[in-house]
Amino acid sequence: MGVMAMLLLPLLLLGISGLLFIYQEVSRLWSKSAVQNKVVVITDAISGLGKECARVFHTGGARLVLCGKNWEGLENLYDALISVADPGKQTFTPKLVLLDLSDISCVPDVAKEVLDCYGCVDILINNASMKVKGPAHKISLELDKKIMDANYFGPITLTKALLPNMISRRTGQIVLVNNIQGKFGIPFRTAYAASKHAALGFFDCLRAEVEEYDVVISTVSPTFVRSYHVYPEQGNWEASIWKFFFRKLTYGVHPVEVAEEVMRTVRRKKQEVFMANPIPKAAVYVRTFFPEFFFAVVACGVKEKLNVPEEG
Repeated sequence: MGVMAMLLLPLLLLGISGLLFIYQEVSRLWSKSAVQNKVVVITDAISGLGKECARVFHTGGARLVLCGKNWEGLENLYDALISVADPGKQTFTPKLVLLDLSDISCVPDVAKEVLDCYGCVDILINNASMKVKGPAHKISLELDKKIMDANYFGPITLTKALLPNMISRRTGQIVLVNNIQGKFGIPFRTAYAASKHAALGFFDCLRAEVEEYDVVISTVSPTFVRSYHVYPEQGNWEASIWKFFFRKLTYGVHPVEVAEEVMRTVRRKKQEVFMANPIPKAAVYVRTFFPEFFFAVVACGVKEKLNVPEEG
């Protein structure tokens, strides 16, 4: 009996590996068919995540509209996509569009340009984001407004410009790449967290409004998208709760992982995705059900960071 089990174990492992391979291949082909010939607009396409989204959707056969603030960066991305395109598979030449979402006045013209070119937009990926860090009283109101323009007013202006086309065709999907700070605020990121809360609130409301028109609203919220070459260190349980918590929170998700999740979200028409390791996920629930404890931990961290001694 023991010999038989030993002989069957490798066969069982081989069978499981084969099934996993088949599942991955079917998922990959399904992903590509989900965006084949679809008009996909990606904002801030020259960012790390934007480039990976462009790669994934271009490989899938989408008709890409790549938006970015820097024309040279867009051209470099264009050349990179064309150079790796498989001649044996159908891909389309991306369209490049200069777009700075912090300049709200230019957004309607960009939307009109895209619609005039393709006649429709099937998928809009709101990826652009601007970050700032510092004490609230030291950040100017002008910078606060600029953050809100880039992270909130810009994406919703573009969404409002393209949404009527989706509603009239009774099809479409809008993906907001947001952040964990749309769920709870982190000290010294007041403007950024406020913009992310606002964006998440807008798209949560919009989801219900457009459901009857078969327009899908999706939000993808990683802790944050890290650079290509930054990897997390091991957690140190001997440090303070604050340091451990924010070490887990700070090291985000790799751009490749987020881009692949965006593709899965489009394919499966998911409504909400939260990408984080267990510590930030737990923090969301603690913030909801035990707010006083959450606030105490955060306040402790601020005191430690500012080296403020406790009173008494």
